Order: sequence, then structure tokens, then C-alpha cells
Amino acid sequence: MDIDPNIVIDRLGGTTAVAKICDVKPPSVHEWRSAGIPKARLQYLRLAYPDAFAPVSAEAEESSEKVV
Repeated sequence: MDIDPNIVIDRLGGTTAVAKICDVKPPSVHEWRSAGIPKARLQYLRLAYPDAFAPVSAEAEESSEKVV
């Protein structure tokens, strides 16, 4: 299951927050939004923050429940 890097970055608090988590500069994380998160960083983030990788459909269901 591949997840859009934008979704992961946004779920983790945005570009600056992910840059701090990964100890890199924000422009690097900004590049990940189009180029994809590097494999080693992705593996770390997946282990450290599994909720950021939850299926998008589950998030959409939660949003629709809140609207009702």
C-alpha cells in the first residue's frame, strides 16, 4: 500500500514538523512532497508514527461521521 507523501507529511504536522523529526531542513521535506519520502526516512516514520500511515478511507469515514 503506497500512501501519498503529502498525506503523511500533513498528518505529522507539516513540512517544518517533519523536518524537525528527521533532523533535516524544511526544503528537503518540501522536495519529498513531489519526489517521495526517501526509503530510510519512510521506514523510520512508519515505525515511529504508524497512525500517519492509516488508510485514507478510514480518515474519510471519520470526517463524514463528524459532519453528520
